[in-house]
Amino acid sequence: MYYINPDIVNLHRIFDQNARDNYIRMDLNENPGGLPTEFIQKVFAEITPETISKYPEQLAFTEKLAAHLGCAVNNICLTNGSAEAIRYIIQAFTSPNGKIVSVAPSYAMYEVYSKMYGRKHVPVAYNNDLSFDTQNIINEITPDTELVIIVNPNNPVGDAYSEQEMEQIIAAAQKNEATVLIDEAYHYFYPNSFLKYALENEHVFVTRTCSKLFSLAGCRLGFAIGKPEGIALVQKLCTPHNINAFGMAFAAAILDTPGMLQSMINTQLEGKRFLVESLRELGYEVNAKEGNFIFVKPKTDADTLVARMKTEKRILIKSYNGIGCLGNCLRISTGPKEIMKIFIDALIALDK
Repeated sequence: MYYINPDIVNLHRIFDQNARDNYIRMDLNENPGGLPTEFIQKVFAEITPETISKYPEQLAFTEKLAAHLGCAVNNICLTNGSAEAIRYIIQAFTSPNGKIVSVAPSYAMYEVYSKMYGRKHVPVAYNNDLSFDTQNIINEITPDTELVIIVNPNNPVGDAYSEQEMEQIIAAAQKNEATVLIDEAYHYFYPNSFLKYALENEHVFVTRTCSKLFSLAGCRLGFAIGKPEGIALVQKLCTPHNINAFGMAFAAAILDTPGMLQSMINTQLEGKRFLVESLRELGYEVNAKEGNFIFVKPKTDADTLVARMKTEKRILIKSYNGIGCLGNCLRISTGPKEIMKIFIDALIALDK
């Protein structure tokens, strides 16, 4: 008798097959400005036929990344985006029907992976004013909890955790023998990281991606960081040669270029600050915390506005429903100031 995994049959997935070329992309937390053309050309000039014909080799880049992070090579597992790292940690450190705790709303793949592998996902909700009480997470960490996922800052609301809050969460997890995953996809947009907890504690991991600030979403490169014993287990789940050679080449070049990371951070923060200030001057209610994204309550229907932005202005944004006091609102990815100006002009023209 043929077998089909019922967890997959009943799994609801949404696949974005939209053609997004030649649009201003403010819908998926990418950098809508991208990397400088001259920088891309410089990296491509160093790509050889051998680079493309051979399987990608990870050691040189992992050594460079370890030096940047201040850790050892065996503290790092490179993955095909941080989504793959999150998937492997769920596979390695949770069991069927095991309890996974995370806040909601948040990155959808936590719940998707939970259902995919037959785990029990426990969402911890925000308050109606989009504030969040860390104690609500701690209250859900019980002896049957196997994984606690903390996003710092959280996507899409933007909350960040203090050192005290993180230490309380980790302590509660350790008391109940639950693994902690700290997703730092957006940590560059917030001046704090909890990397030290992953390097100092067993069963604490940090995941990061090169899709956001590094502007390499098309190259699919991420990584997990933790103690060597745990990272070795995550590594065992990786497919052979799972890392894109182009992703490593571009990421290495960014790390090798003095001041480039800080310049990209400054550009992002300048654009976000301009966007938020402009929206508030125009009378919009804005939820803008940490990260390269904000929520905005539009003056007209959010879903209609998203569609008109796409067809009339070639700008891609998203709508979210049930976001506390904002209700049905817009989620906008931020970027360079010149692109934010284009968005503001389009919003003024259509949202009336």
